[in-house]
Amino acid sequence: MTSVSAITIRRARTSDVPGIRALVAPLAQERILVAKEAVAYYEALQEFRVAEDADGRIVGCGALHVMWEDLAEVRTLAAHPALRGSGIGHRLLEQLLTDAQDIGVTRVFCLTFEVDFFRRHGFAVMANQSAVDPQVYSELLRSSDEGVAEFLDLARVKPNTLGNTRMIRSF
Repeated sequence: MTSVSAITIRRARTSDVPGIRALVAPLAQERILVAKEAVAYYEALQEFRVAEDADGRIVGCGALHVMWEDLAEVRTLAAHPALRGSGIGHRLLEQLLTDAQDIGVTRVFCLTFEVDFFRRHGFAVMANQSAVDPQVYSELLRSSDEGVAEFLDLARVKPNTLGNTRMIRSF
């Protein structure tokens, strides 16, 4: 692996999907991230940023999924195991938060085991569902997206979220 200073954060390309999947696979086996089929990554590719080393290897990834006018979710934030703790996750998350602000999102949600990491980036544990008003909640119930169901804490996704902490940051 190259030094962290040689890492570039950029928008993901279709050719990055195998690298993204390789980063996510061990975390999915540990039940830290949810495993997805390749098609799901291609369909969501526009949401992804990747960290690329000087040799062109994908060493980190993260996605920003818009859920509503003012609300988005950070998804699939991962770094290569040899580089965890080196600042790649920080750089990716900061880019995703900038992306959120650039498109007009004022609140960003995450579902995570890494509570301290997200706290250091201004996120707070969600106390309840008051993050959205009842009308928006009823609109979000119509979404078929599993991440939206996780945000709403619906019973059908409980197996995916056991042990995770729901956190939110406002700008």
